[in-house]
Amino acid sequence: MAVKIRLQRHGKKNFAFFHIVVADTRAPRDGRYIEQIGSYNPNTNPATIILNSERALAWLNVGAEPSLVARRILSYEGVLLRKHLQGGVAKGALTQEQADAKFAAWKAQKDAKVAAKKEGLSKNAAAAAKAAIEAEAKVNQERAEALAAKKAEAEAAAAAAKAAEEAAAAEAPAENVEA
Repeated sequence: MAVKIRLQRHGKKNFAFFHIVVADTRAPRDGRYIEQIGSYNPNTNPATIILNSERALAWLNVGAEPSLVARRILSYEGVLLRKHLQGGVAKGALTQEQADAKFAAWKAQKDAKVAAKKEGLSKNAAAAAKAAIEAEAKVNQERAEALAAKKAEAEAAAAAAKAAEEAAAAEAPAENVEA
């Protein structure tokens, strides 16, 4: 029986998430599977991957073939690196302690990279929010200045109209006196 490690689609339209499963190659994409070894949610940033790496490594060691996307996920999580290092241990090229040290160093570097990306995303979001608030404050200030100018114009026009009325009223009695 040929076995594959592949993704099984779940979720709704335009918002899918996937289970990482070990399945017979003849089984349908979303059909029967042998074992579920994890999940993958590409809707978050960065994508959320939950993987039982021990079970994935065990299936790889007995000959399961990962699909292209599953291979990338396994590589991202370090399962393929562990398989490669175990091959070196089996051949006697390095000891188990050396292999564990190499994997731990790789994992630490990978975790630092992911943490830096998350921190950068949060900083960018905070900067964007701050810029939006500043832009809104600027627009509000411009609107307030425009309203103040309009109000000043209205007051000036009202004062001019009142002065014109007073002038007209002052001229009217003078004309009545002449008549």
